[in-house]
Amino acid sequence: MHNVPAAPLSPHHPDPAWRRRVTLVAVGLVLLWPLAVATEFYPWILFDLQSLQATWRFLSDFLSPAHDTEFLAMVAREAWKTVAIATCGLVLALLGAIPATLLVTERLSISRLGTGRIAPFPRLLRQLARWLLVLLRSVPELVWALLFVRIFSLGPTAGVLAIALTYCGMLGKVYAEILESSDHHASDVLLQNGSGRLAALFYGALPEAASELVSYTVYRWECAIRGSVVMGFVGAGGLGQRMEESTKMLAGGEVATMLLVFVLLVAAADVVSKYLRRRLG
Repeated sequence: MHNVPAAPLSPHHPDPAWRRRVTLVAVGLVLLWPLAVATEFYPWILFDLQSLQATWRFLSDFLSPAHDTEFLAMVAREAWKTVAIATCGLVLALLGAIPATLLVTERLSISRLGTGRIAPFPRLLRQLARWLLVLLRSVPELVWALLFVRIFSLGPTAGVLAIALTYCGMLGKVYAEILESSDHHASDVLLQNGSGRLAALFYGALPEAASELVSYTVYRWECAIRGSVVMGFVGAGGLGQRMEESTKMLAGGEVATMLLVFVLLVAAADVVSKYLRRRLG
């Protein structure tokens, strides 16, 4: 049986589904309107004369980045402080994430080798560690930073601790998943022959998953740099705190320079990640 080609649409033969499409668009607008009202989003404010003048002043400065020597020296110091906050926070996170990974990774459990099941007490410890990691990563680093700024006052300490807590939960979870999904034959052989969990990790599990673990760690370091900039807006130090001050003063040129430095920091982290993956590949 031959298929009969559909007749071409014409003004005399409109799209038969147009009523359904129009109805869906109308229903979508009706549902969207209460949400727009709740957010107090009024687009016409963007075209207010005063808003347009302020936007023009900011953008005109933004297109000519600040480049005087004293300002650039300050930006360099704050950029270095931002990298230091991210790096110290990540190192502290690793100090908690690595033991947590050893605890929650079932492939490194010695008690399961004989019966195939994990003993009750290790299972309880493993579950408690999982819930602790859930708690740590459930609270955004910005919230931790706000809390620590109240405790330790303004400065990088709040940013370091905020990154350490949140990233400990993230790293511990993802490290365990990477180790669970990798080939575990070598680690099983080591454990069956009386090896300890650390030896099974270093000589059995890590060689199989090293590239992925390093790649994710460097990615998290890049995220920590971005996060430290954001936390600077709540007083956690670094480049973000200076950017927040310049934004308040509508100093578009200073903001543009700091954004360029921030892009360079993220690009440098990406280069480091590619280099390490290539060396470990």
